[in-house]
Amino acid sequence: MHPFCSSVLSFLLMASPLVSASVSNSFKDCSHFFYMQTPPAGIKGTSLRKICQKFADNLHYATLYDTSCRLPLYSAYIFKKTDGKRRIDTPWMYEPQLVSDNESGNMRALPLTEDTPPLIEDSQAVLEDYTDAVEYRRGPLNPDLFQSEPDDKSSTYTLTNVVPLFTDFLDTSWHPYLDTIRRRLNNFCHGKSFMVTGVTVSGATIKRDNRDRLAIPKHVWLAYCCPRFDRNSPYEVRFMFPSYGGYALNEQTDHSVVEVPLKTLESFLKSQTDTDSDLTIFYKGCVSENIFKKKRDLTRVSG
Repeated sequence: MHPFCSSVLSFLLMASPLVSASVSNSFKDCSHFFYMQTPPAGIKGTSLRKICQKFADNLHYATLYDTSCRLPLYSAYIFKKTDGKRRIDTPWMYEPQLVSDNESGNMRALPLTEDTPPLIEDSQAVLEDYTDAVEYRRGPLNPDLFQSEPDDKSSTYTLTNVVPLFTDFLDTSWHPYLDTIRRRLNNFCHGKSFMVTGVTVSGATIKRDNRDRLAIPKHVWLAYCCPRFDRNSPYEVRFMFPSYGGYALNEQTDHSVVEVPLKTLESFLKSQTDTDSDLTIFYKGCVSENIFKKKRDLTRVSG
């Protein structure tokens, strides 16, 4: 694997002193953004940081960030019923927690200077990394069009939540897919929808001043878990609940999004590594609450 970024997908329960030594933080304060308060199992790297994304003194979502790649491996969040509009007035921000453990948890706007302070640049991606990467745009893992409140939308504009994606891929494949998911969850999800959006890493990088700066994702993937949904939804979407997923190749061509069941997505992500271990996105695969409700109703009728 490329020495710049040595993230791998592997079974989380396998012992790895290198990984455990590099992770000194926790999702404890933001576990409510995960289904059953359980983060995905199976995503590892050499320099992972668990970030509870905090904006305006409130927690908004969770991100697993690889500082060696300067790339988020996934963001986990709760979908909010939304009209899909984006904010245009939010400045790009950085994550102080990656600069120093003594820093405040609130994300901050990047300094408006020609040169970003070294402590920020060493720990995470900065705007200058994208200046000459003309084929790429910043693609948020937790997109603002999946949020409804102004602060929830603003909190997505941190570089610890974005990855470099080909512009054509974003415009012709990924953004239309996100809008399809938004409409589906708006119409047929009756409770919380837990989301995880992530990437696989290829080894390709964006360089600046002849230095590897950012890992370029090979694939982008998304999964949702909506335990309480419309049991009378149309046939063409009924099988897509309580959980479903999708993935696509981050390339200039041949980048259509493939929608698949959750287990198929997990198997695909597992195939992107040399390991033969397991990977789980949602606890117990996301269990429908409708099943329990139906059983309760049957019990009342029989009684």
